[in-house]
Amino acid sequence: MKLVGISGSLVGSKTAKAVNEVLVAAKALDPTIQVELVDLREYEIEFVNGAPLSYYNDDTIKVVNTILSADALVIGTPVYQASISGVLKNLFDHLPVDAFKTKVAGMVITGGTDKHFLVMEHQLKPILTYFKALITVQNVFVHNDYFDEENEIIDKEVKERMIKLAEEIIYLQR
Repeated sequence: MKLVGISGSLVGSKTAKAVNEVLVAAKALDPTIQVELVDLREYEIEFVNGAPLSYYNDDTIKVVNTILSADALVIGTPVYQASISGVLKNLFDHLPVDAFKTKVAGMVITGGTDKHFLVMEHQLKPILTYFKALITVQNVFVHNDYFDEENEIIDKEVKERMIKLAEEIIYLQR
């Protein structure tokens, strides 16, 4: 099984760290799982202009193909202006309508206020449903206060929920 994590942020490291925690938990639960973190800070994804995928730059093609080759996904985004990040939405716009068919998708959201957890249910979940993903129940919201100065997660309950998310992804994908 190939589990791909997507960190949908261009600044900071909180979202990437949170998504990676789930990947690490999955690998600890089953060492045979291939895990890969796609940190969008490391790629130059072009804006969608309606052209076929082959017309875009190598980074865009590579990231889209990595996502399409995954068996399961962990989608992470910070909350900006009460919504998912623009860079993540742009990446979604590159994908075909059935991109997540037969794939399990878990969600990890980072944000500065407790109300930001609603973005998961009201914005990200409908998008993943549109792409035909099987969406997990054990999704995780991580408040910015749960990170230390080095952006490491310090809240034990959040870490436990990330392990539960990893367990559910593995169970459902099998």
